[in-house]
Amino acid sequence: MITEIAFYLFAFVLVLSGVMVVSARNPVHSVLFLILGFFNAAGLFLIAGAEFLAMILVIVYVGAVAVLFLFVVMMLDVNFDQLREGLQRYAPVGLAVGVALLAELIFAVGGFHLVPIVTPTAAAPGAPVLGNTAALGQLIYTHYVLLFQLCGLVLLVAMIGAIVLTLRERPSARRQDVSLQHLRQPADTIQLMTLGLNASVDELGGFIRPRDGYGAVAAHGTNRAPEQHQTDHHHGT
Repeated sequence: MITEIAFYLFAFVLVLSGVMVVSARNPVHSVLFLILGFFNAAGLFLIAGAEFLAMILVIVYVGAVAVLFLFVVMMLDVNFDQLREGLQRYAPVGLAVGVALLAELIFAVGGFHLVPIVTPTAAAPGAPVLGNTAALGQLIYTHYVLLFQLCGLVLLVAMIGAIVLTLRERPSARRQDVSLQHLRQPADTIQLMTLGLNASVDELGGFIRPRDGYGAVAAHGTNRAPEQHQTDHHHGT
């Protein structure tokens, strides 16, 4: 009885959250309702005995995907009033997609039927009883280990591709040449000064820059000293 009540409660909040995701005017509220829907879907998975899927839904989708959506929506300055201006133009396309999804749901629910209850067979004597997570892990890392590694390789390629696509060459950025940095000696960069009581470095000319300048260890194309950059900026170049 308690399980049925929990199921209908989670299902009701999940459907309500889905409706609010597409009907809320504020996109931040839509993402928050999406997170609420993920939590309720995880509750349904727990009731169904799929605790691994429930934890994956909470950790991956709520902890990473939904939070990423929330940060993107909050950080981007999107003019939603301008986006709503083309709503009527794309309304027929949205209506066609909605009708197609409704037809698929009707066919899926119409073909659903209950199967008779089957008495579960007893496990073999002495066979270890594994939980869902342990059984899934044993199946993935034995029979499907190559496919699992292939999925990891695909994600690695996608991550490298995203880094390459977003990488931009910035000639004005200052980067160090590590080999030149390692070849430097302390005497080339450090100068010990003797200060009197209550004295400061300002009385001796302020902080002293490296003798050979910052550009000595700069990477190729970024060997401009900061004082030269400031001079060019004041001259409008």
